[in-house]
Amino acid sequence: MRTDRTQKMNKKVFSKRIIDWYEENKRNLPWRDTRDPFKIWLSEIILQQTRIAQGLPYYLKFVENFPDVKSLARASEDKVLRLWQGLGYYTRARNLHACAKKIETELLGQFPDSFNELKKLPGVGDYTAAAIASFAYREPVAVVDGNVFRVLARIFGIDNDIASNEGKKYFALKANELIPADRPDMFNQAVMEFGALHCTPQNPKCDSCPFNKNCVACLHDLQSVLPVKTSKLKIKKRYFYYVVINSKGKLFMRKRAPGDIWSGLYDFMLIETTRPVNLELLSKQDKRMSTLTVKSLSGIYKHVLSHQQLITRFVEATAISDAALKAIIKREGLKAYTKDQIENLPKPILLNRFLKESGFLE
Repeated sequence: MRTDRTQKMNKKVFSKRIIDWYEENKRNLPWRDTRDPFKIWLSEIILQQTRIAQGLPYYLKFVENFPDVKSLARASEDKVLRLWQGLGYYTRARNLHACAKKIETELLGQFPDSFNELKKLPGVGDYTAAAIASFAYREPVAVVDGNVFRVLARIFGIDNDIASNEGKKYFALKANELIPADRPDMFNQAVMEFGALHCTPQNPKCDSCPFNKNCVACLHDLQSVLPVKTSKLKIKKRYFYYVVINSKGKLFMRKRAPGDIWSGLYDFMLIETTRPVNLELLSKQDKRMSTLTVKSLSGIYKHVLSHQQLITRFVEATAISDAALKAIIKREGLKAYTKDQIENLPKPILLNRFLKESGFLE
């Protein structure tokens, strides 16, 4: 496949222009004022698949609770997940905790100081390793994310598929060709910031772009075509019916096991169906319902994950007897929690919404 169709701009011109743009237009963000690898790593993990506006409060909250890798390593998983609640992609939080523990116990609390060594940490791939290596240690290794794909594809006319391994490798090679050895940190920040603020997916600011006389996409009206991404994610629908058992003002919850979404978070007894059902059909399909008295059925709560759409309803119920309640608790691995206890448990944001809207939590 043809790449870099026409481009007269050399490496020095590109890096100077984009760094000049960055110095005039960059946002003031706390992780940009430090070379502490812990804080840089924390920000990069939080900002994976998360907008800065959403991630910034979480970053500040984590730094306040865990000022260094030692304090994070020694925290409980429940506390880490509770602080992460609402960000989604909870594997990031579990990897964050595991990584901190490894650094504390195996590396004497010291972050590796090279791209190749950083990649050996749990949850740290090429992107995060490059960010830490360049921002903390000024190693000339390029960061390649969605913003970088877009900027390079448009300016240099690269039509490799960014969803393919071949395409990813090509963009990484191109970015590493362009990065200046003396200012790798500024260059990486600049390209990402340029993609986030100027060369945006929709309505890029081509009229005021410092590259508009050289940009292949601008010159040939290819902004809506580049970058090329052919793969499309299929969204699976799942139908959840959460059974909320209330006894003496306490709700019964369980910690989710590994192997599915929300591992390590707390939720209620769950019935999953292949399609929407009413209470009568739900009771017929699941024998567990025969030992419960249903009090109410909530409206529909929808929650979209990267690859799944959850259509959820909450069935508020009580057990028909103490014996029935004991049997349910044992079979489902449930425990009773007070309002204050539930407030401090790490929960899917979907459950948190229901608990607040139902008046159980404030």
